[in-house]
Amino acid sequence: METHGVDVAAPRLQRGPSPQHLLTTVLGEHLDSADAALPSATVVAVLREFGISAASARAALSRLVRRGLIGVRANGRTPLYHVAPQAVARHRETMHRFLAFGGVPRAWDGQWLTVSFSLPESLQPQRHALRKALGSLGFVRLYDSVWISPGDDPVPVRDRLTQLLGGVPGARWSVMRTRFEDEAGPGGPAAAYDLDALERAYGDFVERHEPLLRDVRARRVGPARALVARATLMDGWRRFAAVDPDLPPDLLPLGWPREQARATFLEAHTALGPLAHERLVDVMSPTWPDAARWVTHYVAADDPRDPPRRASR
Repeated sequence: METHGVDVAAPRLQRGPSPQHLLTTVLGEHLDSADAALPSATVVAVLREFGISAASARAALSRLVRRGLIGVRANGRTPLYHVAPQAVARHRETMHRFLAFGGVPRAWDGQWLTVSFSLPESLQPQRHALRKALGSLGFVRLYDSVWISPGDDPVPVRDRLTQLLGGVPGARWSVMRTRFEDEAGPGGPAAAYDLDALERAYGDFVERHEPLLRDVRARRVGPARALVARATLMDGWRRFAAVDPDLPPDLLPLGWPREQARATFLEAHTALGPLAHERLVDVMSPTWPDAARWVTHYVAADDPRDPPRRASR
């Protein structure tokens, strides 16, 4: 994703919310300005809401500083931390992507981006780096040296392949747009994806959050629970935007559960917003008196093609 020419290394996805992910989620959803500068004690107080120790909270903060997501400003002997300007832009884009994900049918012309490559057997490090790069670009392995993606922009992958293999002796590669004669067959693109695991993950997401949704509808969720539940909900949903290839509908099993999972996510996320906002201001204010001035929260637009709106308490 574009970040105005500055390299920002987002935390790697892992199983279960990490302190880094939770902190990134909370700041990304609730602080939309690089001018909002807060002390580390405020970060510690926020992550304490999630059962994270002060030591782990400070470690997560330090790691995000090293990754370029958080900046530091001098304020006498007490440093102040702020979301880096390039990270603010990135958060806006990713919030739009996460909240819109699954809401607009994919435009599809029936063609796949296909990468085919050949490397000498001795170049195992380069082969590993290439596979990792293709995965980060949304490709999956159909065969050992044939990778595919439902994307439609060949430029990023061409540039990356040239960067990785341009000076490697014996390396050959091609980037093509292809069609499959038998898309649903054993050699077709669907075979490259573990759709069974993805389907189970969507079903688990719905089942896991059904009690929360019932409590939301019955107005049984208070501000403290809302803050934790909303951030955890987003942290879970964002993983689907990273791993779901958004395949054409005719390649998906009947009753594909993404629509139900998205409806569960959006209803709970929207309803919990004002309560989470309230709790965050209350938690931050003792160590950061300006909290009420800066804290906001995102609400999904009615039309997923539109950017989400920022709401005040």
